[in-house]
Amino acid sequence: MDRMKTHEVRIGSVAIGADNPIAIQSMTNTRTDDAAATIAQIKELEKAGCDIIRCAVPDEAAARAIDTIKEGISIPLVADIHFDYKLAIMAMEHGADKIRINPGNIGSLDNVKAVVKEASRRGIPIRVGVNSGSLEKEIVAKYGGVTARGLAESALKNVRILEDLDFGNIVISIKSSDTMMSVEAHELLREATDHPIHVGITETGTPTCGIIKSSVGIGMILGRGIGDTVRVSLTADPVLEVVTAKRILKTLGLRKGGIDVVACPTCGRTRIDLVGLATRVEKLCEGYDLDIKVAVMGCAVNGPGEAREADLGVAGGKGEGLIFRHGEILKKVPEDMILSELKKELDSYAVL
Repeated sequence: MDRMKTHEVRIGSVAIGADNPIAIQSMTNTRTDDAAATIAQIKELEKAGCDIIRCAVPDEAAARAIDTIKEGISIPLVADIHFDYKLAIMAMEHGADKIRINPGNIGSLDNVKAVVKEASRRGIPIRVGVNSGSLEKEIVAKYGGVTARGLAESALKNVRILEDLDFGNIVISIKSSDTMMSVEAHELLREATDHPIHVGITETGTPTCGIIKSSVGIGMILGRGIGDTVRVSLTADPVLEVVTAKRILKTLGLRKGGIDVVACPTCGRTRIDLVGLATRVEKLCEGYDLDIKVAVMGCAVNGPGEAREADLGVAGGKGEGLIFRHGEILKKVPEDMILSELKKELDSYAVL
């Protein structure tokens, strides 16, 4: 995959852009001024594989809490700022590793200059974020509504505000809930900038629809070589955002590590509780940092073939199952022992 050529931006301990791996982000939904709750949630996100976390900073109490939050976490923290430039400055003073602003909604040019001065002094990058819901009225009027071209134009306009102040430590984000509009807007950005790009589809909704929209949209954008960091936006536990992002990247071959579990869709030949088994196997595999493939198959029609392609495999029968390793049958076990026997095989992989 030919990735877009962008320059490197460092967010705390994580570098994005250039040839760095695509970083996974999420956003807390706790009150940021409740440092204990926010730290607890971030630790869960870290465990799931989150590389960078963003927290809303709607007031001074939230900005002041960043110090405490940073002490309790291991990943970089981005402060999400709207309207009040003083909160951006305060967030940086209290340890934010990056700030997210829209230069067009924090007031006068003097306000922007004050933010840029502080960010420059501390070496903190600024993410310029433009959403379809916050597009400038004049751009909406120019294009007769919210369009991909309008989104790209707005982002580049706001980036130029910072560039004109000799600030280049920038990440760009343009998001829409319209998947194809987002794809087109990112294609326009690719031709116009070399700043790293944060990719996501916004307001995708609950997991059933949101995961599909995010996977299609983010997958199409990344598949065009665009994107240096991603956030899946779901109306759900943020941990699911991270899990989904990891799966998108792994499916595209952009991230290794973590077990790839494949399972057949079941049919009338299935004589085992394959849905329940596959769910339990997937849960079991979450505990292993192994770059292998595990197949869970319902019968002998596809089971042996899939097992040959997998590092480990299970093929179900009536009340029993076969455990495979690289297509070779290791053992036949009762149905209630499949999971424990598979765990033994996973444990043996883990010590290799």
